[in-house]
Amino acid sequence: MLTLHCPYCGVDADETDLHAGGEAHLKREGPGASDVDFEDYLFMRENPKGVHFERWRHAYGCGKWFLAARCTNTLQVFGTYPAQMPEPPQEIKDKISAARPGWSWGNLT
Repeated sequence: MLTLHCPYCGVDADETDLHAGGEAHLKREGPGASDVDFEDYLFMRENPKGVHFERWRHAYGCGKWFLAARCTNTLQVFGTYPAQMPEPPQEIKDKISAARPGWSWGNLT
């Protein structure tokens, strides 16, 4: 079972206490965006076999959204961090690099 640490309330929560919210760090398109850009925002998602950054909500706890870095292949969790961060903390990127040399995801390396 997947267990994630909520960075807000400090609880290690099982996936049954959480709600998945999809891919993290998406560039949200505003009213002035082209149809192509808005379509990409709505429908184009990474679906890697490996390291992935996701949004999670601590539904049966504090109720707050947070982000998690994990491997979709092994369920290894590299860390969680507040949803307001524009990119993963360096500590998490270092953990991923140590476990998966040469990894990349979007514009993050």
